[in-house]
Amino acid sequence: MKHESDCGNKPVMLKPLPIAALMLFCLAAPVAAQDKKPPYWASVVPNEANIRTGPGRNFPAIWQFRRAGLPVKVVAIFPAWRKVEDPDGAQGWMQANMLSDQRTGMVRGDVAPMRARPEGGAAIVWRASPGVVGKLRSCRDGWCDFDVKGRRGWIEARSLWGVAPGEAVEE
Repeated sequence: MKHESDCGNKPVMLKPLPIAALMLFCLAAPVAAQDKKPPYWASVVPNEANIRTGPGRNFPAIWQFRRAGLPVKVVAIFPAWRKVEDPDGAQGWMQANMLSDQRTGMVRGDVAPMRARPEGGAAIVWRASPGVVGKLRSCRDGWCDFDVKGRRGWIEARSLWGVAPGEAVEE
């Protein structure tokens, strides 16, 4: 393979990297949330992401996430793969680059009021149906600043899947 050097026009021959070196480079490449230790929360990036029985493309896909932004709990890591748990408790492996550190939550249970302030008596500004996914701007004292496509309000953390009880979240 020929490559023009940056220091002149003289062609330089580059030797191909050994496969092992290339594999190590790929495994060392940064991926979403690589430095975190499980369990931790993440969100699905693409609209379609395969979930596999094991950490590798050679393992069969058992289902597919079809919802960007869905919160998942990462329960185990294997170099470029993450074992995730979905809101229904199902677990499987997906590529780490399909996950984001962006914190999201999904409304669980009944319709959840989104309030003007993080207090039970505050005015209701929106109502979120079960299954609605939104960004978690911050969470503290049992309340989360929840943003659903620009519609923001405070929602009780216990109404969300994607935040641990008592967890503080800062954007």
